Amino acid sequence: MDTPKGFGFHRPSGAPPAAAIEEQTTEPAILGDDEVLDLSADEAAARVGDTLAALDAELVGLASVKRRVREIASLLQVDRARRRFGLTTTRPTLHMSFTGGPGTGKTTVAVRMAAILHALDYIRAPRVHTVTRDDLVGQFIGHTAPKTKEAIARAAGGVLFIDEAYYLFRPDNERDYGQEVIEILLTEMENERGDLVVIFAGYPDRMATFFAANPGLSSRVPHHLTFADYDHSELTQIAGLMVESEGFAFDDDAHKAFAEYLTLRMEQPRFSNARSVRNAIERCRLRQARRLVALDRPLGKSDLITLTPDDVYGSSVFESSRD
Repeated sequence: MDTPKGFGFHRPSGAPPAAAIEEQTTEPAILGDDEVLDLSADEAAARVGDTLAALDAELVGLASVKRRVREIASLLQVDRARRRFGLTTTRPTLHMSFTGGPGTGKTTVAVRMAAILHALDYIRAPRVHTVTRDDLVGQFIGHTAPKTKEAIARAAGGVLFIDEAYYLFRPDNERDYGQEVIEILLTEMENERGDLVVIFAGYPDRMATFFAANPGLSSRVPHHLTFADYDHSELTQIAGLMVESEGFAFDDDAHKAFAEYLTLRMEQPRFSNARSVRNAIERCRLRQARRLVALDRPLGKSDLITLTPDDVYGSSVFESSRD
């Protein structure tokens, strides 16, 4: 059974617990200089491959993000191979920054990254503990440290995902306790590198200001992944995948109607990429349900599956375009 680390637990700098000593004795023998190692034959590599395939299936586009995820996975695989040959390996720092607009897949990538890091023995559990400012910053003196340490303890052995991280820094308010959170994170990110990965997430411009104002924090985050907004073609593809995953299908005219919807919706305020697409599809389903009930006749499988142009054009988005 894994021994938990972090606040109040065993730290890597101390004497290892008995369980850790027992685990060390079961490691495979060091390979000789003339031996070879097939990376693809590693069971962990197979799990990583499955996770990367799932990431490709779940997310459209994001080529640069997927490339960085694969690079990090490759780095850890090579480190595993080096250890098999008895070569020195320095545990890499894998704290990250995910910047991008809403609905661009940041949380999905964090979940898949946790699975990869766990498969390659970098973290003890494939879990992501998501927090915001309210989960970390207290309302009075002495309240912030316990809240922050509790969040870190919950994430110990996994990934701490801090959404809208820039709200931790409020230089205009001298009485704000967000800076205390940052100081605690700085210490833990250094001391618990082998047991905690912190991912800071938020909008690109605000995250740039956040890191510029906290150079000590920026220096501890070597991996910056940028999640670009989706274009119209990608959003159309995302819509098709979402509809299919729910057991529905656009007919040809509905597919064209939804493409028109996207053109209009992308120009409106508060558009949130894939999140807005999902919301739009949910409303299409509501209109389909209302239409089917109003038919007042027996329904076949095709009726229940098919989304028609009426289900799309019923959106209020089209009303403003008709004015």
